[in-house]
Amino acid sequence: MGFGNGGFSKSGLHRLREVLERHVESGRIPGLVALAGRGDETYVETMGTMAHGGGAPMSRDTIFRMASTSKPVSIAAAMVLLDECRLRLDDPVEPWLPELADRRVLKRIDGPLDDTVPARRPVTVRDVLTSTFGLGMDMTVLGTPIMGAIFEQGLTPNLPEPMPEPDEWMRRLGELPLMHQPGERWQYQISSDLVGVLVARVTGQPFETFLRERVFDPLGMKDTGFHVPADKIDRLPPLYAPDPRTGEFHVWDAAESGRWSQPPAFPGGGGGLVSTVDDYHAYFRMLLNRGVHDGERILSRPVVELMTTNRLTPEQNAARTALARDNVHISFGQGQHGGWGFGMAVRTYRGDYAPIGQFGWDGGSGASTYADPHNDVVGILLTQVGTSAPNSAHAFHDFWTALYQAIDN
Repeated sequence: MGFGNGGFSKSGLHRLREVLERHVESGRIPGLVALAGRGDETYVETMGTMAHGGGAPMSRDTIFRMASTSKPVSIAAAMVLLDECRLRLDDPVEPWLPELADRRVLKRIDGPLDDTVPARRPVTVRDVLTSTFGLGMDMTVLGTPIMGAIFEQGLTPNLPEPMPEPDEWMRRLGELPLMHQPGERWQYQISSDLVGVLVARVTGQPFETFLRERVFDPLGMKDTGFHVPADKIDRLPPLYAPDPRTGEFHVWDAAESGRWSQPPAFPGGGGGLVSTVDDYHAYFRMLLNRGVHDGERILSRPVVELMTTNRLTPEQNAARTALARDNVHISFGQGQHGGWGFGMAVRTYRGDYAPIGQFGWDGGSGASTYADPHNDVVGILLTQVGTSAPNSAHAFHDFWTALYQAIDN
């Protein structure tokens, strides 16, 4: 596993810096913070400004909206519960999530919501953790009645309507039929938020409280949470959603009085976290250390192996494969990794510079976070430019291409 303490080459880091500078100098990304870690060596670059058009510079402790890169981190709460035998993978979730009892399943994905058959079996913990419980964001079936209902009910983030508090969210979720039979098909997003409700109900604590006590505090992740307190809000840049046609910068979320300036009604494990490069580095480094941080065990070695290796069959993964293959213009090439573990992508084939076994995810707020056990590498790129246009995704791809060239064996 890996190559001891070999770090990065000077020439490789020089190229990495030049590649990132190109993105900032183009005017398409106002600023970024990048981290490359290998073994004991950590290299951080800060470039550009917090706001489009100037102002305060980016700094190492700038706080970013992590969007979907929240998924691989928030899932750790459920891993703690597996380790403590408070959850079992193949137990039904009904005792904690009674709203998901006695499910009906659509006869066809594009059919009316009342044209259903009974679920073949109950929804299990495993289904929720692998994002295969039967409901989710499926970009390949936009426009269907079920996707319309998911949006109308406020079951996903990023809509003008904020998500309701967890019990009301569960009530609404429980009124919908499943899109697929439990365990049949990987589907995005909703499972990652559902994990947070499950953890809160099993532990009797708010999701954030349990995450903080069992994951964030032990790892020293002092700037990670579901909102930014007033005394840190000056460290949060605006989040931009560029117009896909003109490239014009639109503020999607301001810092002061924005979506993250107050604790949310729904602490979303699927996309709600804010964090810094150093906090995320501590977390992914712990996973590469097979669950240990500074001599303290956070997660067991087998549960880390379980969450960071592929859990899906080709049949379960069909929609994801289709998105990566046929809808690259929507995903900007994100999602081309093959597999999925718990809360994160896992590479199962070599499609670019990263080897099989690399794990992590990207976020629609312009964040990319992965670790690679083979090279003992963590890479984190954080920007304030959402993926409404491909600019930040292009920066991700160039970051990883340059980072892998900088590995000096």
